[in-house]
Amino acid sequence: MGNDNSTGLGTMRANIKRDGQKRVVIVGCGLGGLKLAMSLRHAGLQVVVVDRNNYNQFPPLIYQVASAGLEPSNIAFPIRRLFQGYDNYYYRMADVKSIDSDEKCIATSIGTIHYDYLVLGMGATTNFFGNKNVERNAFPMKTVEDAMALRNHLLHNLEIAETETSAAKRQKYMNVVIVGGGPSGVEIAGALAEMKRFVVPRDYPDLADRMHIYLVNAGDRLLKAMDAKSSAEAEKDLERMGVHVRNGWRVTDYDGSVVTMDNGQTIDSACVVWVSGVRANAIGGIPADVVGHAGRLICDRMNRVKGLKDVFAIGDQSIIEGDPEWKLGHPQLAQVALQQAANVARNIIREEHGETLRPFVYKNLGTMATIGRKAAVAEIGKWKFGGLTAWLLWLVVHLRSILGVKNKFFVLLNWMWNYVNYKQSLRLILRSKK
Repeated sequence: MGNDNSTGLGTMRANIKRDGQKRVVIVGCGLGGLKLAMSLRHAGLQVVVVDRNNYNQFPPLIYQVASAGLEPSNIAFPIRRLFQGYDNYYYRMADVKSIDSDEKCIATSIGTIHYDYLVLGMGATTNFFGNKNVERNAFPMKTVEDAMALRNHLLHNLEIAETETSAAKRQKYMNVVIVGGGPSGVEIAGALAEMKRFVVPRDYPDLADRMHIYLVNAGDRLLKAMDAKSSAEAEKDLERMGVHVRNGWRVTDYDGSVVTMDNGQTIDSACVVWVSGVRANAIGGIPADVVGHAGRLICDRMNRVKGLKDVFAIGDQSIIEGDPEWKLGHPQLAQVALQQAANVARNIIREEHGETLRPFVYKNLGTMATIGRKAAVAEIGKWKFGGLTAWLLWLVVHLRSILGVKNKFFVLLNWMWNYVNYKQSLRLILRSKK
């Protein structure tokens, strides 16, 4: 098979654009990218999805994999399987390096791919705010791979602690520090607190009650984006579960053994989880004046990247100017990416038909965070929920969002089994070899 540099898709007959048919290239197959691709399936366009991973993942449940509550296959789905049966849909596993807006093409690790419309949905990566020590030694929590790495590390630390003769060293392996008081930090802390309560006493009886979980938050309260009442309820639930919440503590350094704060406090720990901020994934060929706060690309109300023709950005990678209700940009949440993807898909179809494009209007469907079994907080409009009601609502919303009936069934089955006795057999240390 040869290389067709004009398409970047190879010389297979099925991969050559049909006469007059336009191509939409979607970079990133996260929640937004997948929603966009599926929204174009009846548009008569060729759709090419480019992603460095061959799977779509469900970010809201990544922490469940890290705490050995769910299998990776419950929340990750092969992209090629998702596109089976769709005419003129193609997936290419590649890293995207840069855009050439004049030539209307992208440079990738497998060659050049031309586009008629380009949509950037590459999401965000962990923001370590330039702290190289923290970046080198702490664990991020953005992908399934991150979750698997953290799970292996947590279980490995428990095995080391089991045989460590020095009490001080043993405690270092038993201390887990989570940095970041947003939904991700709260959910990871809650999941690990349940692991401490139900798993450690059974699997490591000699280590019972020795595990300590610290949630370090630079702000004055948790869940800053939610109401103060929801924040207080979440903190109360976490402390009831044994989590040490430290508000107003800012991490300045972590050398792999000691976490240092700006107030002079330190915590000995062999495991730090960093969920303190995100930064949009970068791509070359973007003018400097188009890159806004935290690397997000500045877009107009139609999600078109400023100064680039037929280039859109959605989700965590975009920041929309001109929306009077969201002057600082829309929150980097899954529901924003999904709504933007649907609107961009409709606008591409409108442009193909010579119709006027419509601006993106965000509909806030609410915010929620789970803390543990029967414990969560949720806000929908003026309504605020806590406890079991919020947890059941959280469960329903996330199950509805999971792809495929089979996966919904397995996720629910795993959760039910976990809820009854917490004896899931996922606590395996699995390391890949070259």
